[in-house]
Amino acid sequence: MFAENINSEPLRIALSKGSGSENYLKYGEWLKIADPDIEIIDLINYSPQEAVRILQSCHGLFLTGGSDVHPGRYGKENDSSRCTINPERDTLEFALIEKALDMKMPILGVCRGMQILNVALGGTLIVDIPEDYSKEINHSCPDKFAKCHIVDIMPNTHLHKITGVLRDSVTSAHHQGIEYLAMGLIANAIAEDRTVEGYEWLDGSNKSYILGILWHPERMLDSKLSLPIARDFILQAKKFKNQ
Repeated sequence: MFAENINSEPLRIALSKGSGSENYLKYGEWLKIADPDIEIIDLINYSPQEAVRILQSCHGLFLTGGSDVHPGRYGKENDSSRCTINPERDTLEFALIEKALDMKMPILGVCRGMQILNVALGGTLIVDIPEDYSKEINHSCPDKFAKCHIVDIMPNTHLHKITGVLRDSVTSAHHQGIEYLAMGLIANAIAEDRTVEGYEWLDGSNKSYILGILWHPERMLDSKLSLPIARDFILQAKKFKNQ
């Protein structure tokens, strides 16, 4: 009887921050296209302690886009003036990540979400790609609906398996990127300037499912680098719920 009650509960996906008032598809709406029956819970207005408590009733954590991760979190405190930071959100998301990893809950990170997850796992970031790395590619698309650069998907990665794509164009909106991947992660997508555009575990055994991507899949529904990612994340959340 107890097991039946658990399985009848809705699948709950926690967002570290829901989309604002922008006129493009919101993160929760994107997930609901993949599965209309899921319940979306936005944790941004809770204290870290309350958000962690709520997360324990969820089945997946979606770390969404937004402002820069404070560079002091990865040893570059002196670069704070070059960033748009939100320390309160950082504190919230680090607490959520810690709890999700402890629970071995699936985690999807998009844009900022991909960056902060890498930092939480021990990696570092490029503070500003155009200034510190390369101007070869514009990673902040002028038209948020337009695809402005190419990514190559690494063969035999989980990302390749779920999308069936080896090369495609994407839309993105970021000025920071991965400098060093955290231990245990591998790049699964690379831009033409060699920026890491995505990552996953080299060996995900007995760990949280993790997928990080820099582009915005919720803005490019016509691409195989969009809804297949949402569907796979939801599948992993269902597995977590039913374990």
